[in-house]
Amino acid sequence: MNKLLKLLNDNADFTPAQLAVMLGVTEQEIRRQIDEYKAKGIIRGTKTLIDWDKLPDSGVRAIIELKVTPKPETGFDDIAKIVMSYDNVENVYLAASNSYDLIAMVRGSTIQEIAEFVSKRLSTLDSVIGTATNFVLTTYKQGGICFVDDEEETEQRSMVL
Repeated sequence: MNKLLKLLNDNADFTPAQLAVMLGVTEQEIRRQIDEYKAKGIIRGTKTLIDWDKLPDSGVRAIIELKVTPKPETGFDDIAKIVMSYDNVENVYLAASNSYDLIAMVRGSTIQEIAEFVSKRLSTLDSVIGTATNFVLTTYKQGGICFVDDEEETEQRSMVL
């Protein structure tokens, strides 16, 4: 993997000056490379990673698996575009699975809101022939970042289970 992309993926807060020192190149070279990656669509943006579990009333997250009948001319692309157009859908992936074809990461205010989204929006789509909803209870790691603060917190969680 490209060293610059790995560093940016690990920490988007690095400045071009910091990256230049770490990689032993000029700041101008870093800026040029980043601009090139953006122009090619390799860098699609930067985003702050938030531990929603630490906020009261942060809502509910779910992983929704969809069994889909692909279209002869476009495969899974058309249905994926429809699914990702919903505001509460955060991520959509094509999966290599025996059971499901698409995976959608969804956020809602309540379990009922997500259930309604699945029953009234996703399951009624023309190509969708089945769904499975998995609710996220705790995030331990996301985007390469560990969300577990310390061993004591991990031990307390295991006692509850």
